[in-house]
Amino acid sequence: MFVFAATKEATETKTAPKTSLAPPWNVIVHDDPVTLMTYVTKVFRQVFGYAQEHAHRLMMEVHTNGRSIVWTGAREQAEMYVQKLQAFHLLSSLEVVDG
Repeated sequence: MFVFAATKEATETKTAPKTSLAPPWNVIVHDDPVTLMTYVTKVFRQVFGYAQEHAHRLMMEVHTNGRSIVWTGAREQAEMYVQKLQAFHLLSSLEVVDG
């Protein structure tokens, strides 16, 4: 008669939790041939609370380059800003920041 003894090996797998932060998102305003530059500056001041000089500089960047990154941060906040800008009839979009 043979008796086999079963052996149990306790194996523990230790994994370090891997956390990563979500990438930031850019809010982009695109140029359009209809919207007045003074209106765009006013909207930037109202939506973001930017000073006149900063809002004007961003508006000029939109006007001369065709687009400007007007804000960068968390995706949910960026989506909210895009919706607000679109409510003011500004062409705007989101893009993830390349990291």
